[in-house]
Formats: sequence, C-alpha cells, structure tokens
Amino acid sequence: MGIPHFLAIPFPVQGQVNPVMQFCHVLSKLGYKVTFLHTEFSYKRWNRTISTEKDNSEINFVTFPDGLGPEDDRSDIMKVLFSMNNTMPDLFPKLIEEINGLDTENKISCMIVTMNMGWAIEVGHKLGIKGAFFFAASASSLASCYCIPKLIDDGIIDSNGIPTKKQEIQLAPNMPNMDTADLPWLSLGKTFFTNQLVPEMQIMMKFGEWWLCNSAYDLEPGAFSLSQRFLPIGPLMEIESNKSSFYEEDTTCLDWLDQHPSKSVIYVSFGSLAVMEPNQFNELALGLDLMNKPFLWVIRPGNDNNAYPNEFNGSKGKIVSWVPQKKVLNHPAIACFISHCGWNSTIEGLCSGVPFLCWPFFSDQFLDKSYICDVWKVGIGLEKDENGLIRKEEIEKKVDQVLGCDEIRARSLKLKEIAINNIQEGGKSLKNLEKFLNWAE
Repeated sequence: MGIPHFLAIPFPVQGQVNPVMQFCHVLSKLGYKVTFLHTEFSYKRWNRTISTEKDNSEINFVTFPDGLGPEDDRSDIMKVLFSMNNTMPDLFPKLIEEINGLDTENKISCMIVTMNMGWAIEVGHKLGIKGAFFFAASASSLASCYCIPKLIDDGIIDSNGIPTKKQEIQLAPNMPNMDTADLPWLSLGKTFFTNQLVPEMQIMMKFGEWWLCNSAYDLEPGAFSLSQRFLPIGPLMEIESNKSSFYEEDTTCLDWLDQHPSKSVIYVSFGSLAVMEPNQFNELALGLDLMNKPFLWVIRPGNDNNAYPNEFNGSKGKIVSWVPQKKVLNHPAIACFISHCGWNSTIEGLCSGVPFLCWPFFSDQFLDKSYICDVWKVGIGLEKDENGLIRKEEIEKKVDQVLGCDEIRARSLKLKEIAINNIQEGGKSLKNLEKFLNWAE
C-alpha cells in the first residue's frame, strides 16, 4: 500500500490557485504525494514568474488544455469556464491514467477541486477516487450558495438567482444579516447562475464529501453551523512568498518599506481581477496625494491602461506592478490596507493584524466587507457619492479615521491572534485537517 496521493485541480484564476497551492504545501510538508494540475496557459504564466527560491517543493505539476486557442482572451473568465466544461471531462480519464502510470505504487487516491471544476470530481467518482471541494472564498459566501434551493423556495430569489425584492436576510441564526443586493452571484449574471452555479452546487452536494474552507470556525461560526460538511482548515499561511503568483513580484518594495517608520505606510491593492474606471483611478491617485502620507500602490500588469491625472504628484509613494503581499502586510511600516476585500487578501490582512479600508468591486467582496466592518469591526468602508465614485476627499477622510482609531487597531491585533491560534498545535483548524486526512487515507 502506497502513500495517499492528492490531485489538486483549481480553476485557473489567481484567487483560486493561490490558496490551493498553500494547501498543497501543507500536504507535501506532511509527507503526502501531491500533484497540482494547471492549464497549459496558466502554467506558462506561472512558470515565467518562478524562481529557485520558489521551486524547492515536492509538488508535481501537470498541465492540460483549456480548450481555447492562443488568440483567445483568458481574462474573459466565462469563456474559459465554458470552454473547460466542454472539453475537459472527456480528456480527464486519460490524464488520470497518465499520472498514475508515472508512479504505480502511489496512484491518485483523493481529488481536491475548487468551484467551477466539479466535473473533475464527478469523473473521479466514476473512477473510484475520493473527492473534496476546496472553496476559495469565505464560508459565508459558500453558505449563500448552499442555501440557493431554500432561497428559491422561500421566494427570496427567483429561478435566475435574482432577488424578488430588496431586503435583509439571515442565512443561519448566528450569522449577520445580509442585503440581498450582496448575494455573491449577482455580478456574474443569470447565465452563470443557471448554467454553472446551480449545477455545480448539485455536483458538490452529490460527490463532495468535504467542503474545505480557508477560514476558521472563530471567524465565521454561523456559516459553519449550516452543514457538517463545511470544514474550516485555515487560515492557510504556509508559505511566505506567493509561490502560485501569475505575476512577477517586485521585492524592491520591501527595501522601500524598511526606510519608513512603524505604521506609516498606506498599502493599496485590488487583487488579480478588479478593473478600475479612469475617473475612479484619477480620484484614487489624487486621494493618495491629498492624504500626504507614504503609500505603496499595486497596479497589476494589464490593469495599467489608465493615465495618471496631470495634478498627480505621487512623491510620497511607490507604485509597483505586484508584490509579495504576505511579506508586505506583515511589514512593521504598514499602517492600513486599502483592499478590494477578496477573501485571500482578507485572510492575509487578518493574519497580519492590519486595519482595512474596504473598497469591494464585485461578487463575494461585498459580503467580506460586511464581516470586516460590521462583524469583526477591523475596518471602515469607503462610500461612493451620488455618481458612484469614491472621491479623493472620502479617501483622505477615511484614512485619517482608520489610523486615528485605537479600537480598530486593537481588535485587528486580537483577531490576528485568534485566527492564527486555529492552525497552531491543538487549534480547531488543525484538528479539522487531521480529520480530513484520516478520511482521505
């Protein structure tokens, strides 16, 4: 009998690849065999950013086609999604056979797949391979998807996922109220809801024995009360640099931060998918000038089409294309984090004890913002004006507000301790990981 062999299959976007890679490093460190499946396109992107420091893991990498041609736009997530759904299920058994052929003693014994890759777990089930889902967003976001049938039955949403009226709902007795306008699938459209999300959740219900979450019971207890299959195994903070990054990290920002006093720098980053309109970009640039504080601003490659306004000085700031975010957030010079509230950034911010200024763009980010501001109270939201813009004066005002609030800083540090205790010896998330691994073996 060989050792358990995990096959990890994330949907090829940064926000899903990153936490799955973190989890794979945990498994590899514990002595399990791990194979990580990239699309050919995402593997090339990732491989371009790799360094010797990154490439010392025991994880094996394999690739498969996403069904698109070289000319196709991979930033069109729906296009990638539907192409993979149409081409991959038929090719997948052969790929499994090839991977198993490389090490016949240690064949694949368990698959870990993210949202949108449910077809893999279904095929794996037919081949007698165990399967678990890894949910890359918050457990509360998962809870809202899990409750779709009930939300339809109760008349809260229609069969296309659209709220029947604007109202606040509570998914579980000890979860916070949620505005129906913040349901995470709304920004993705009804085609995604009916053709992808609903069938995906049905596959999860049928074949996913565990739904692993990069979260902790102490962070979202209400969401975890909904199903015994929801298993918090986070926060996943295994590796310092982002070994799954699709972009090259600019480490000069760490030397720059070294030159600044403690809690003096405003860190600004909106993740790997959010796109900012030119008018809003101008307001942000002028707001960073207006606050007259040092700032580190990430403008990722491909999202740098906006021209800086003529009045923008930027003399107190450093603008970079991508950073080793965990190292940045843990740097003593960072005072607060202006964030899009994506779940990976939220978890990394929580584990750094840094206060947030919340600027959500779409999907689950509005729900994450409500946890940051209303439940954990470790941040403040940035408010739009009547034209839907966050003005420069609002940015300056809220930065001053969050930096001047000792209570937010104290709660941030307390929440950091609570979150990290979950993955220490005797922590709840560590015990859950042991439970999962016992099942997987």
